[in-house]
Amino acid sequence: MRLEAVDRFARGDKTEAAARDLRVTARSVRRWGRAWKQGGADALCSAGPASVERLSPAQWKRLERELRRGPLGHGFDDEFQGRTLKRVRLLIGRMFHVGYRIQGMWKLLRRHGWSAQMPVRRVPERDEEVIEVWKAEVWPQVKGSRPTWGAHICFEEETGQGLRPPKGRTWAPHGQRPVVRVRGRNRGRVNIAGVACYRAGHQSHFFFKLHVWRGRRGEPKTFSWRQYRDLIVMTHVQLGTPMVWCWDNLNVHLVKELADSAEEHKDWLRIFQMPSYAPELHPAEGIWSLLKRHLADFAAADLAHLTRVIKRKLKKIQYRPHLIDGCLPPTGLIMDYDAPRSSDSTSST
Repeated sequence: MRLEAVDRFARGDKTEAAARDLRVTARSVRRWGRAWKQGGADALCSAGPASVERLSPAQWKRLERELRRGPLGHGFDDEFQGRTLKRVRLLIGRMFHVGYRIQGMWKLLRRHGWSAQMPVRRVPERDEEVIEVWKAEVWPQVKGSRPTWGAHICFEEETGQGLRPPKGRTWAPHGQRPVVRVRGRNRGRVNIAGVACYRAGHQSHFFFKLHVWRGRRGEPKTFSWRQYRDLIVMTHVQLGTPMVWCWDNLNVHLVKELADSAEEHKDWLRIFQMPSYAPELHPAEGIWSLLKRHLADFAAADLAHLTRVIKRKLKKIQYRPHLIDGCLPPTGLIMDYDAPRSSDSTSST
């Protein structure tokens, strides 16, 4: 802001006009003007924090290493597993015998590039070693079958949405929290199976299939293996090319009937199992994020209304290939032609 005031001083703008545009007092603008006349623009540059930091650079590096260990590594074994300012202040007192106030802790963390963020959830059953092995060994096989086969790489993933919508931010007067009326009885659900298809040099595609569970007795709650088989066949018909099919280890994905169907259509279908509890590897997760963002605070009248809205939102994504393309880079799965070609024996399910 002070450097922007320098340009106004050079143009000869009036003090009141500069203060109004910069949203500061005229007294501040006059003080900046006197400093500018005496020392130029360098006199208005920031001189750093007003006080000397109480932690040395070596102490901060040590503190940062300890903070990355998480709350469990420092004896905070209760249900809340977050890093709060009080906990960081307590840790600094234990390690360096230095006292901080809460306001000082906030300034210290902000000064070193830390901020309050929403954490990513990870389940205990997640195996990091298996995920790294899949990315290092299986993914090159998936890529290697594409240039030799001319196939699309298809990532299949499921999600669902009930009548209670996800929360989203909205505008309201200060101190008056808005109220969104939703259905108290959340019986019924719309399950979605989506397939994101990629091929270098070609347009990306997204296909989906819906299953509505109305909460009736004896009604199947989710997709059957026949519906997954039909989804694979429908995707193949729409693409018109062979497919390398990637999905997770859901129980219905591993049934014998689907394995027999894959063996029957091995001339155009190859299936790879992805690691369990690794949503960051699925490009379809980005599409679900776009969908849930559109459904935030949306109160549907009934399941039929919700189904129509979901179909309309997903069709909008289908006609925007750049949105589908944008879901692949965050996974870290790079599609290139440098991967070694895999044989039929190494690429089977």
